[in-house]
Amino acid sequence: MRRLLAGTASDALVVTMAGDIVSAQALAAEDTTYDAAFIDVQLPDGSGVDFIAWLRERRPQLPAVIVSSWAEEATILAALRNGAIGYLLKSADDTELAMQLRCLQRGGAAIDPLIARRLLALMPQAQPAAPPQDAHLSVRETEILQLVSRGLSNREIADSTGLSKLTIESHTRNIYRKLAVGSRTAAVFEAQSLGLLH
Repeated sequence: MRRLLAGTASDALVVTMAGDIVSAQALAAEDTTYDAAFIDVQLPDGSGVDFIAWLRERRPQLPAVIVSSWAEEATILAALRNGAIGYLLKSADDTELAMQLRCLQRGGAAIDPLIARRLLALMPQAQPAAPPQDAHLSVRETEILQLVSRGLSNREIADSTGLSKLTIESHTRNIYRKLAVGSRTAAVFEAQSLGLLH
């Protein structure tokens, strides 16, 4: 991953590694700005999925991506609900991983194609349900979420709608709150399962 990251980022890239959750929490507590966190599911002292939930509370602006050999549906959905913006498989070849990292760099969701296929397979099984009362999205929020589902970054959405980037970020926070999610990927998935996106 260090080599792949170096190939997709600038020469100024700094990669900091932690071997367990306690070490990662210590790094996250430092006054250091990180561009992204790449987290395994199984760690020596706990679950990477739980660590993502911990990160979401303390550093909500830090994008977290799972990189694991685990691909069970329950683990995938738990990671996305806890705030992961991507899920990559260690079994993918370097070319696939590099492509996903570039997608992440552009503001997209880094989802392994096999994981994406599993998520799509879940969609027809979802029982039709009326959205909760507080999950009603405004016309503008629905428009923004449609653009998010196409992989557009906040900057690209701002340019497309003529709104400021700060306004887009405000709408995005409202969407997250209404759908009770913590990431762009989870918001799209939840909205689709509730019938809010078509």
